[in-house]
Amino acid sequence: MKRVVTLLGLVLAVSAFMPREVAAQGSVIEQNSTVVRRGVGKLKQNFPNPFNPATRIPFDVGDAPQCSDQGRQYRITLRIFNLLAREVAVPVLQGGTSTVAGGQPLRGISVPCGEYVAYWDGVDKRTGREAPSGIYSYTLQIDDNPPLAKKMIVVK
Repeated sequence: MKRVVTLLGLVLAVSAFMPREVAAQGSVIEQNSTVVRRGVGKLKQNFPNPFNPATRIPFDVGDAPQCSDQGRQYRITLRIFNLLAREVAVPVLQGGTSTVAGGQPLRGISVPCGEYVAYWDGVDKRTGREAPSGIYSYTLQIDDNPPLAKKMIVVK
């Protein structure tokens, strides 16, 4: 219990220094736990959060759900980092689509406009073991645009 209280205190301290609204090229905003880059995509809050041992990360690509440009393909990469900025994992696509198989790692794959969910089993790719308790960040890179980023918490 003491570890959980300490971890939550750390999260609150880090959150105090995190901006609620981010401006990158004037087109990135954060609304209701969602980071949006208009016309490019949205990165939503993982759930559950905090989590143990697995989580899901919803995100949209393009102007979903409208998808005005149905034929366009977007190159995406979703990665998870620890506080030392070391890559911990690359989540996999949950469910799949007509053009992308479910279970495929989300690193440099092409997807059409749409709503997606990534899955992370909580395993650190370097060690092969469950990631330790702590704060992690995850980033969604769409094409050559600056990445969208959010944070998550692992609690054991």
